[in-house]
Amino acid sequence: MSAVPRTDKPTGRFRRMLDRLSTSQEELHSAELQQDTQSAGCTRICDCDDRQIVKVTGTLRTVTLRPRAGVPALEAELFDGSAALDVVWLGRRSIVGIEPGRKLIASGRISMSHGRRVLFNPKYELRPLGQE
Repeated sequence: MSAVPRTDKPTGRFRRMLDRLSTSQEELHSAELQQDTQSAGCTRICDCDDRQIVKVTGTLRTVTLRPRAGVPALEAELFDGSAALDVVWLGRRSIVGIEPGRKLIASGRISMSHGRRVLFNPKYELRPLGQE
């Protein structure tokens, strides 16, 4: 008889602790964000296609003021653990509460620009600071 190697991981408390210790901080944060996306009933950003109407959630990584065609535009990168997308508010120089590290839910129609997913003038909801 030959021994068949086990492919499933042990699920004991010690094994989970070892997995958690050997996982990088970025991977842990990504997993937490993906779990938050699922619990909020939102679409994962990596699953969003061009011209699809979506509801996504995540953390704002960057927020910049970048004019588009001579019009002020506030741009933010939203990351949900699976991928990132650009959220753009045209005609806005700033929005109270839109800042790096803030969690939000955004909904609208995805478009593709230079190979990146973009959400223009989305409906959005800032997540309470206590949930971060």
